Amino acid sequence: MAKEITSREQDYSQWYNDIVLKSGLADYTAVRGCMVIKPHGFALWEIMRDTLDKMFKDTGHVNAYFPLFIPKSFLSKEAAHVEGFAKECAVVTHYRLMNDPNGGGVVVDPDAKLEEELIVRPTSETIIWSTFKTWIQSYRDLPLLINQWANVVRWEMRTRLFLRTAEFLWQEGHTAHATADEAIAETRQMLDIYANFAENYMAMPVVRGVKSANERFAGAVDTYCIEALMQDGKALQAGTSHFLGQNFAKAFDVKFSDKENKLEYVWATSWGASTRLIGALVMAHSDDDGLVLPPKVAPLQVVIVPIYKGDEQLAMISEKANVLAKELRAMGISVKYDNSEHARPGWKFAEYEMKGVPVRVAIGARDLEKNLVEVARRDTKEKMTVPVEGLSSYIKDLLDDIQVSIYNKAKKFQQDHITKADSWEEFMAILDGKAGFVSAHWDGTGETEEKIKELSKATIRCIPLDNPQEEGTCILTGNPSTQRVLFARAY
Repeated sequence: MAKEITSREQDYSQWYNDIVLKSGLADYTAVRGCMVIKPHGFALWEIMRDTLDKMFKDTGHVNAYFPLFIPKSFLSKEAAHVEGFAKECAVVTHYRLMNDPNGGGVVVDPDAKLEEELIVRPTSETIIWSTFKTWIQSYRDLPLLINQWANVVRWEMRTRLFLRTAEFLWQEGHTAHATADEAIAETRQMLDIYANFAENYMAMPVVRGVKSANERFAGAVDTYCIEALMQDGKALQAGTSHFLGQNFAKAFDVKFSDKENKLEYVWATSWGASTRLIGALVMAHSDDDGLVLPPKVAPLQVVIVPIYKGDEQLAMISEKANVLAKELRAMGISVKYDNSEHARPGWKFAEYEMKGVPVRVAIGARDLEKNLVEVARRDTKEKMTVPVEGLSSYIKDLLDDIQVSIYNKAKKFQQDHITKADSWEEFMAILDGKAGFVSAHWDGTGETEEKIKELSKATIRCIPLDNPQEEGTCILTGNPSTQRVLFARAY
């Protein structure tokens, strides 16, 4: 199986595609720029979705659903918003097909033109805020904490499975508050939830920060983000949380009557994470043999494979395997006993290694006579001979160790790839060499930021939230700077 995967060193981009396709996460489709999420990939997304959904509900948010279609006029109500998304919008202009009178198959009926074109949602701020206007009248209606699980369409010209597709799945939170302080606190709280999920479930260390004005979400006052580092030294934005101020409230005239019976515009946030997280998971941890999945998000955490000759040995192994599987399920661990006859044990080992199953238990007749089994961990490929007695507890502890080990490996990589640069020459040498995050001074202007991007293909990923004040000079212009920011080339 591993021979089918291009190595990371040879071609990182092809390696990524090989992993996604051959591990059964996704596939290409007849619709340009879109993908099919296969059962293994969707099971992974379901775990991510359900975990995040509980985190949202634990902080008082509730789920709703809003239309896929947005009237074109809505997008023009918030100028920065429409400018940010105009080039990515898919537009519905007609509502009916007809047989081609010239015999050319099916064509659009020219008489079925919509009075107003509809936009297939690239994001839902406008349709949601038009609705919030009818839901909010008084301070008693606030805060309004809404989340939506949905699909969105952004007409991307250059696509890559999970990382950038024309259609993808995500969640988008939209909240309304009585004060700016409450809205900012909400924005920061949701950023912390994303960081907690990335680090404690995906085992992927992130940097929490705020975006520069040029990189800010269209229509936001501030955009907070978590930035992760992939194994090729490129950054990936893994989640964003936006303080929208009163921009959308003013655009859609959403006001509330405060305790003094005075009308005020509400304060807003929005925040989201998408199936791009699956791409991040692949690139952060996987190797040349396939997926490496942290146990907390792995659809299948343990696989048991029998090694036997004849029905008598299989019956003896199956008895032990079924007991072990029952004990593991009672501990909340997902397990499969693969006693299928269509493939040999070696093929099964490679298949589950490719799919990233964290723990493999091989039960052979000879070892079982000695009350022993072989346990292999996917992350390090280490194999251990373990007594049958207490095996389920051993595996539970092993899964916990694998989760921590995967995170620690990624954390060390991140720390080793945050490098200071004090000159343009150092800056470019790092980007073209070890890559990763480059901590450098910038003079704070959008013009300089764009010039750096043009010359280096690196962007300001974030201004870290724990950034210390430090006097210095901009790496490009030499103008004064009061702090370093993190640059990187990114997905």
